[in-house]
Amino acid sequence: MRKNASLLAIGCAALAVGGWWYFSKTAPAPQIPVAAGPVVVETAAVTVGPIAREITAFGSLRSDEAVVIRPEISGRIKAIGFDEGTRVTKGQVLLRLDDSSLAADLVQAQANLALSKANSDRAVRLAGQGAGTERARDEAEAKLRVDQAKVEQARVQLDKTVLSAPFAGTVGLRTVSIGAYVQPGQDMVNLEATDPIKVDFRVPEIFSAVMRPGLDLAMTTDSHPGRQFAGTVYAIDPAVDQNGRAIVIRARVGNGDAALRPGQFVRLVLTVDEVSNALSVPEEALVPRGQQTIVFRVIDGKAQPGPVTTGRRTKGMVEITEGLNAGDEVVTAGQMKLRPGVSVVAAKSGG
Repeated sequence: MRKNASLLAIGCAALAVGGWWYFSKTAPAPQIPVAAGPVVVETAAVTVGPIAREITAFGSLRSDEAVVIRPEISGRIKAIGFDEGTRVTKGQVLLRLDDSSLAADLVQAQANLALSKANSDRAVRLAGQGAGTERARDEAEAKLRVDQAKVEQARVQLDKTVLSAPFAGTVGLRTVSIGAYVQPGQDMVNLEATDPIKVDFRVPEIFSAVMRPGLDLAMTTDSHPGRQFAGTVYAIDPAVDQNGRAIVIRARVGNGDAALRPGQFVRLVLTVDEVSNALSVPEEALVPRGQQTIVFRVIDGKAQPGPVTTGRRTKGMVEITEGLNAGDEVVTAGQMKLRPGVSVVAAKSGG
């Protein structure tokens, strides 16, 4: 009796499992609810206009010309001809050293020269009359040339007591005072020419093919927020830095109001090239999908995805080189809700 009951229970269980398997295979799959009505999205039109490829970089400012005024000879400072932090002209006397000793040396050299010239003239005249030897004449002429050189040497040494500005610019803070005794090569004051001012910056070596003198740049600095300074590239280092794999570039920037100072940190945007009639869309319109980039176009009120080829990027816009035409309407927001052919209602976001 118990055996029959067990067989009956097993049979019922088997029938239940079989019924569940059959129902799971034949029952219709649950349907995902589809939104009723069109999907609301934001769109923009494909625009036609100039678009430039830009490179951003960081740099440092440096003077157009810079020098530290140092004496070539030792001596005591007799006069200072400038005020600290002011502009000076080319050739303006900046400092004078005591020249009394060197002035006396020049007078002595000039006196020796006068005697040598008289002796030389006498020796030449006597040799011409046969009353003197050629050796005496030659020796007198040699002595004359030596004394002439000594006069020039004394004059050069005297000139070194006057230190003048080699170019127009702004002098810095002096480190010496009147009466100080200075040695050759001692720093006394710096001179900087800052209009125009130079900027040095680096770009990755991958841009070496497009770097050339004449490229325009826009520069900003924290000291003048909201203001842009325009400059032009004029020199490119021929060697690539092996440590950073970068190219060092130098540009000039106008600085007529002295707003920029050497040593400042700056940010730059370098315009490499420009296409005058480029097709462009907002960056938000691009949807990466695998190895492709697609854009949803709105055609007859329906969303249609299609692949595009992109080019330059600037200020939130992307150049489209293939896949779109001027005037096409593209979706810029709401792409996650779209599938091919779905109806959309466009709320214009630009263009």
